[in-house]
Amino acid sequence: METTLVLIKPSGVQRAICGAVISRFEQKGLIIEGMKMMQLDEKILREHYAHLVDRPFFPSLIESMTVTPVIALALRGVNAVNVVREMTGSTNARKAAPGTIRGDFGMSGQENILHASDSIESAEKELARFFKPEELFNYTPITFPAIYASDDLNA
Repeated sequence: METTLVLIKPSGVQRAICGAVISRFEQKGLIIEGMKMMQLDEKILREHYAHLVDRPFFPSLIESMTVTPVIALALRGVNAVNVVREMTGSTNARKAAPGTIRGDFGMSGQENILHASDSIESAEKELARFFKPEELFNYTPITFPAIYASDDLNA
């Protein structure tokens, strides 16, 4: 089992589609280990997007990501990082496949509804950046046996 980070960006918050996005993850069978609304600032964004700081679009990224709060989600499941990335779709939402969250809800490369961790290593760092340990809850929902076969958990 893995836990990964998803941020519903201001573009998703402003469009009032947070519930629809969260429902997609829940319907897939991912478990919400943590969820909170938070206002991001330039300091945390410079850390989170350190690989983009020197790019010409970085100032507009900061502006975009601070317009409203974001919804931070910690989602757990078997292969959660890859499952969430597949559900998310291409970064440029115009190129994202129908059926993906960005493909169904987005039209922009920057205003692309959400961020999702791209690896287990990134997920660990990002979860620590956005959640305190006491904000994460490891529990087993009653629906668990209907989501996973026992061999899924032993693989």
